[in-house]
Amino acid sequence: MHKPIFIAGPCVIESAELLDTVAAELVRINRKWDIDIIFKASFDKANRTSLHSFRGPGLARGLQMLADVKARYGLRITTDIHEASQAAPAAEVVDVLQVPAFLCRQTDLLVAAAKTGRTVNIKKAQFLSGADMRYPVEKVRESGGSQIWLTERGNCFGYNNLVVDFRNIPDMLPLADAVIMDCTHSVQRPGSGNGSTGGDRRFVPAMAQAAKAFGATGYFFEVHPDPDCALSDGPNQLFLHDLEPLIASLLHD
Repeated sequence: MHKPIFIAGPCVIESAELLDTVAAELVRINRKWDIDIIFKASFDKANRTSLHSFRGPGLARGLQMLADVKARYGLRITTDIHEASQAAPAAEVVDVLQVPAFLCRQTDLLVAAAKTGRTVNIKKAQFLSGADMRYPVEKVRESGGSQIWLTERGNCFGYNNLVVDFRNIPDMLPLADAVIMDCTHSVQRPGSGNGSTGGDRRFVPAMAQAAKAFGATGYFFEVHPDPDCALSDGPNQLFLHDLEPLIASLLHD
């Protein structure tokens, strides 16, 4: 039986020290459990609630910092891209290109990601069903993409909250090479934090276990040593020290 895909890392690149702290812990977990966690961090959070929110170091500096993590720790890397022009330079560093949920119908972005030859992980929009993701997948496949993942991250049914319909997971399994459960973004409360996004990390383990029951083939966790002081998405990020026990529970039948 194949082990699940795991993706983990801080929401945004805050500092080299943060990247080192998280990467070192992922390496330790990988060795202990014989898995291959993919390191994730964003060089730019282009869809922050407020103009004044922290966005990250930008494309050039951010990719260099991710390349340093890859060289130092031997981890596979993923990051999100927001514009078609970012696909090729990001693909020189990362192993998996992530397409943000709000942008999953952006044809130029999907085509550019496909043409890099990298795995493309498309996050399902908050306004689409699992079955609707057939069309973004077709755009990537018809543009030359060979390895496509889909990520569930909840749906909006009103304001400032997300609801996960776990039936989306089996609906997406026939469409893609893997279906990932984004367990931390799914507990967001968008725009509820007085100029930032709120959330409730208490529900992250339950999201993961429910997704496992519905057949998810991978799990995505944003983690931080001190999420209450994180510069982006702190309320829904998992404490770094809670990652290993959660992964262990998912690896056990």
